Amino acid sequence: MTAPLLNRALVLEAPVKTADGAGGYARNWSPLGMLWAELKAGTGREVGLGAAPVSRVPYRIIVRAAPFGAPSRPEVGQRFREGNRIFHINAVAEKDAHAQFLTCHVDEEVAA
Repeated sequence: MTAPLLNRALVLEAPVKTADGAGGYARNWSPLGMLWAELKAGTGREVGLGAAPVSRVPYRIIVRAAPFGAPSRPEVGQRFREGNRIFHINAVAEKDAHAQFLTCHVDEEVAA
């Protein structure tokens, strides 16, 4: 197995619910830390959401593995950020038999 090229610094973020004062809540994002990653783009497509079309591109993001429960282990519902780019995590699986790396299946959405 060839080791992945972890050459992109991504910030792992988790959602945080904050009371909005009207009985509901607002969702904010709290950084958990920076992970070095390899990004592999899939085939994108245009999706019509409301009045504006959106370009949706699936990616596989590979990071070093971390134990279950560790704050550095990505989970579904979290996201990666690289500057203004946001990658929503849909699934996380071990990449190899030795569990040295994790593959995160993510989507990036950009207004077209």
